[in-house]
Amino acid sequence: MNKISTKLAAAFIVSFLVMDTALMLYLHHMITDARVEEELDRLLEAGGNHRDVLEDNFSDRTLAHIFLMERGDRRSVAVLDSDGRPIGFSSGSEERFSPYLPDVRDMAGADDRILSRDWKSSPYLVGVHPFRAGADSGTLVMLQSTAPIRQLVSQLNVHFLLAGGGSLVILVFVYWLLSKWLTRPLIRMKEAAEQMSDGSYDVDLPVMQEDELGELAAAIRKLSGDLRRVKRERNEFLASVSHEMGTPLTYLKGYTRVAQRPDLPEDERTRYLSIIEEEAARLESLVKDLMALARMDEMTFSVEKTDFEAEEFIHTVLQLVKPAYDAKGIALHLILSGDFTVQADRMRLEQIVLNLLDNALHYSESGTAVTVRMAREQKQTVLQIEDEGRGIPVDEQPYVFDKLYRVEKSRSRAFGGAGLGLAIVKELTEAHGGTIRLDSEPGRGSIFTIRL
Repeated sequence: MNKISTKLAAAFIVSFLVMDTALMLYLHHMITDARVEEELDRLLEAGGNHRDVLEDNFSDRTLAHIFLMERGDRRSVAVLDSDGRPIGFSSGSEERFSPYLPDVRDMAGADDRILSRDWKSSPYLVGVHPFRAGADSGTLVMLQSTAPIRQLVSQLNVHFLLAGGGSLVILVFVYWLLSKWLTRPLIRMKEAAEQMSDGSYDVDLPVMQEDELGELAAAIRKLSGDLRRVKRERNEFLASVSHEMGTPLTYLKGYTRVAQRPDLPEDERTRYLSIIEEEAARLESLVKDLMALARMDEMTFSVEKTDFEAEEFIHTVLQLVKPAYDAKGIALHLILSGDFTVQADRMRLEQIVLNLLDNALHYSESGTAVTVRMAREQKQTVLQIEDEGRGIPVDEQPYVFDKLYRVEKSRSRAFGGAGLGLAIVKELTEAHGGTIRLDSEPGRGSIFTIRL
């Protein structure tokens, strides 16, 4: 009972048998009752006809004619006088009536009635028909054999058993179809899931019909592709982290040894200590960014939105980065479309803007400009940062928001950064329910547009 096809088949068979049995019992009961009622109607009709004849012409000839008509094994007739004594019986039927005559004598009234309708245990159905013909009166008693009813029931039992057996054969065939149609694809999907669990994501599942099984197979194929991509990105991520952390650690280790030389001039020692401080700060920034991304992946940070003025906010942020821009000779412009209220997490939004401005600073040359635009459009806050830097090739633009992805493959120290800033920007923007878009052209700069 561990296979789903077996469980489905068992549930289907049990449900079908219960329904089939209930239906057959209902039909059996209805057919039997209909046949019994038919026999009773025929018995009452025949007895009523004989009674009418006796009432019209009560004579020995009439009695003989009635007895002759009902001579047979299936139906018999008896005529009793007003005291309940037999006047006559159809041929060979006197013994048949003996068990019923006492009950007939005890019955009173002038209506036709059924004395016995027990077709299961009694050999006859009994009809009683009182009559009055002038000064003569009495009772006409009819017997109808129950053998045809029992024969019909026996035939019904045989046919219903055959129908039940046929139903079981059909259900077994249905179970076989379920095993072929349902179990085999599920087994293949289970094997594919086990294969992915073992670390092999190159699963091969056939394209199925557009039903639930087909959708499940497509989902497994998509999951396989996603896991393969995640595995590749994880390896690249670990390699990138190792490289990014290895570089400053190498500098720290090397320059520390140099700075420890006793014969080193003081000015050189100071310069080496400055390099050590710079690399330590770089390593600290990398670890901080990695921890920020880890918290975002685990959704352990929260976004608490408040209302604040756009003009005061953006001026405060720009004041933080202006010294770095002035030192590199890059102009920083602001275009603010009026003063309006922003609804966002101020600290997280500040982190977004600072990361984008830091990215623009690193990839812009001296003498260029970075423009910050902030506006309110259709109940959305639109923040746009445009630089005149190196730009990003079209084929690399879809990956700039991936963790540790850097367009500068040489990882030159001249550009700094670890490829985490834009990944953090994307995570924080989406946490606000917003979107970020990149428009860039190599040699002409880049535009990052955020809508909250």
